[in-house]
Order: sequence, then C-alpha cells, then structure tokens
Amino acid sequence: MARKGNPRQRLIGAAGAFAMSAFIFATCLIQVKAVHRSTFLKPGLKRHFSSLSAHTTQALFLRCGEDYHSGEIFEHKHTPPIEFAHGTTTASFVFQGGIVAAVDSRASIGNFVGSKTTQKVLPVSKNILGTMAGGAADCSFWIRYLRSEAKMHQLVHDGQGISVARASRLLSNVLYQNRGYDLSIGTMIMGHHPRDGFRIYYVDNTGVRIEGEMFAVGSGSTFALGILDTEERRFDMTEEEAVALGIKAIRHATLRDAMSGGYIGVYLITKDGWRKVFSEDLASI
Repeated sequence: MARKGNPRQRLIGAAGAFAMSAFIFATCLIQVKAVHRSTFLKPGLKRHFSSLSAHTTQALFLRCGEDYHSGEIFEHKHTPPIEFAHGTTTASFVFQGGIVAAVDSRASIGNFVGSKTTQKVLPVSKNILGTMAGGAADCSFWIRYLRSEAKMHQLVHDGQGISVARASRLLSNVLYQNRGYDLSIGTMIMGHHPRDGFRIYYVDNTGVRIEGEMFAVGSGSTFALGILDTEERRFDMTEEEAVALGIKAIRHATLRDAMSGGYIGVYLITKDGWRKVFSEDLASI
C-alpha cells in the first residue's frame, strides 16, 4: 500500500519526532544522574541544584511519586520537639504503725490541667503500692508490668507474696535496660513483708533504686519535704497523726506548686495490707 503525502514532509516529520524523543530521553537521563549524584555529593547539593531550573527541581521532587526527604535532596525544616513539663506531688514515710503514702490527683501538660482526678497510687499486690510521678503512661505501664510479675511470683511460690525489695529490684532492672528510650518515671515502691518489715524504695527511669524511710517525688516534693522534715514527723506517731501529717504535706505543696492540685489521697499500709483512708477535694479543705 503506497503512502500518501510529500516524501519531504514525511522526512521532516520523522526527524522532528526523533528529535523530540531524544530531548525527552536526555532530560530523564539528567534527572536520574542528578538523583544518583545526590547520594554521594551531599555537601554540594545546593550548588548542584542551583543550576537546574525550578521545573526540573520540582520534577525531581515529584518524579514517579517519590518523596526525597532531608539528607537526600532537599533539607526540610523539622518541627522542634514539644516538651511538656510534668508536675505532681507524692510523698511517703514510715512510722511505728506502718507506711503513709499521700498524693495529689492533678495531671498537667505544661500549663494545661489535663485531669483533676488522676489515680497516682497503683496497687502492685495486697501488701505493696506504687506511686506515679513523671509521665502518666510510662508510670502506669511499668507498674502494671510489676503487678503481673508480682502475681506470677505468687503463683510460682505457692501463694507467697513478693517482697518489696524484690519488686523494686525487678522494676529497677527493667527500667535500666530501657534507660535510653526517654521514659519519664519517678516512683516509690512501698509495702510490708513478713521477713523484711516495712520498706520504701525510690526507683526512677535511669534504674536508680534507693531505700529510705521518707521520700517525696514530683515538682512539689520540695514543699512537701519542708513539712515532713519538721518535728511533727516522729516514728512513734499514731495512725491519725501520721495521716494528718500526710494531708498537711500535700496541701502545703499544692499551695506553692502550680502543677499539683485536685484531690488529696492518703493510703495506709499495715501488716494486714493497704487501704485508702482519706480522699478530699483541695478546694473544700
């Protein structure tokens, strides 16, 4: 079948199509070469891409739907990390009748009050309690982990409860292993064991484990210690005096620390176990 048209026109058309194909191929080759060089010539990226047109640069960015992030082609400005200040007041001390743990209930995110009724004392076993200071999610997660370990210990040892020393050591070890993950934990593990008696251990996210007869943790801890360090705290206190001292320590801390507030909760640990003995809104005291 013979082709219609002037042979000269057909020749010019074929040459134009070939030239256009060659131009498109050369453009794609330049783009591929530029992307390839960017992985090896990172210090000279700005100089390398300054010679390319805006359309070519945009094509490189959107080519085949791929998004080349910082360190490859373009340097994006990352949003700076948002660091929220955590605040709380928790305190505990030993007296002749057992251990008193007193806490507030405010959960804050910087200057914002996230909750007024946060439970900051979490049970580990029927004789052991743990307090929360720092990140609420971190503290609650790891104390729940400790609770499961305490239950497993009880099942394996024919119903014998875990000691406070062992429980605090388990938590300290696992936090030390995860110390590089920016956890925010400051907890007091306290309770009674027939062999060891009443014990309080401070454990934080670095794996630190300290035993003592009195601790205060949180942004309002300095003010709480100012009350607990007075002559009112005696080892021979009655249960009523010890509870009243715990209430006073948390109340005075909330008067000076904006991150603390809500309800005052007081727990009493005796040889028979723990129980909550006081809970009242600070606004009504």
